[in-house]
Amino acid sequence: MSTAVADLTTTAAEAHRYWTRNRITGAVLVVAGLAAAVVFGALATDRDARFTLSEDAAGVALSVNGTVGAVIFGLIAAGAGGALFATAARRWYTLLLGLAIGAVVVSSLCWQVSSAPGDLNYMPLVDVARGTFNAALPLIFGALGGVLCERSGVINVAIEGQLLMGAFAGALVGTLAASAVAGLLAAAVAGLLISAVLAVFAIRYLVDQVVLGIVLNLFAVGLTGFLYERLMQQDAARYNEPVGFGVWRIPVLSEIPVIGPVLFEAHLFLYLALAAVVVIHIGLFHTRWGLRTRSVGEHPVAADTLGVRVRGTRYRNVLLGGVVAGIGGAFYTLFLVSQFTKNMVGGKGFIALAAMIFGRWSPTGALLAALFFGFADKLATYLGAIASPIPSQFLNMLPYLATILAVAGLVGRVRAPAADGKPYVQG
Repeated sequence: MSTAVADLTTTAAEAHRYWTRNRITGAVLVVAGLAAAVVFGALATDRDARFTLSEDAAGVALSVNGTVGAVIFGLIAAGAGGALFATAARRWYTLLLGLAIGAVVVSSLCWQVSSAPGDLNYMPLVDVARGTFNAALPLIFGALGGVLCERSGVINVAIEGQLLMGAFAGALVGTLAASAVAGLLAAAVAGLLISAVLAVFAIRYLVDQVVLGIVLNLFAVGLTGFLYERLMQQDAARYNEPVGFGVWRIPVLSEIPVIGPVLFEAHLFLYLALAAVVVIHIGLFHTRWGLRTRSVGEHPVAADTLGVRVRGTRYRNVLLGGVVAGIGGAFYTLFLVSQFTKNMVGGKGFIALAAMIFGRWSPTGALLAALFFGFADKLATYLGAIASPIPSQFLNMLPYLATILAVAGLVGRVRAPAADGKPYVQG
């Protein structure tokens, strides 16, 4: 009996060693790629799917037969999955995974774009890219706010409330002061206030940080909803018509195909987001402040022993994270929508939290993750506009399905800062 048990244990151990993360992911991608080639290839029409390098149907276009494109890109996805299955090198994981997922998406687009009615069988790449950035911007700001908090050991589930308060304050003050800059500053202060409550109760009074974040989200929804009904809904001209930021066009650079209109014919929030990613990345990994922040988030006892003020560092970072997230909320009311509506953030704060985790608590990773979710959001809007064969209810679910897939399936094994969510009590 002991020999049989030993043999079974050995077999199970060998199977565990064989079915590594690369092989499991590769096998799933091979099946997904072949399924895409067969299903999307069968559903696609013989019309061309046109991908235009502009904001509309005009201009240069990359055309591919719907059926042929769906089959070819499905096979590319299967090939990338097979390569991932065959290699054990971890450095190829991200590249092959991205190639396979991208190929499946393009295979799906070849089917849906070629099947669009009338003259809608085109996809304007500039419009999609610009929409991706616009959908990702609140996520970038929210995820960066989360990175600042959690790198110092405080869980920030209140990103949703910080975005919502920032949007409300930006609209209200931007209207009353007739100034977009005043609205932006007010949004930053509103995010700061939510973070101040989070910091005091989490750091000083040791309240459970997850529960506290949820309570702050509900508080923000209730407060902004009440003030919206009492003020903005009663007299929108006086309280809810903020002065917004316009679009800046940089000569010469804006003429670059695709990239130019997206990055160099843009607005203040895009440049603030990109600058924030660079500054926070440099600050976290190349400055004394960043070293102290990371040490407090990983081992606060050791940091305290070396003279680092643990609580002071956490207070500063939580407050700074609230400022960043509040600015992200102002994007809605000072540019995108130009007015406030009840609960207009619509769960984006939780997607920003997922982007932070998907990006492995890194500013650059959070940026890429936010762009991934932003693309899913914009893609759902675009496919709805061309009367995609997929029901609209499923298209509306696409950003949230992408979030679940990314965090549960693609992110793999990640490790949060060791002291994240653990209150520090000085001895």
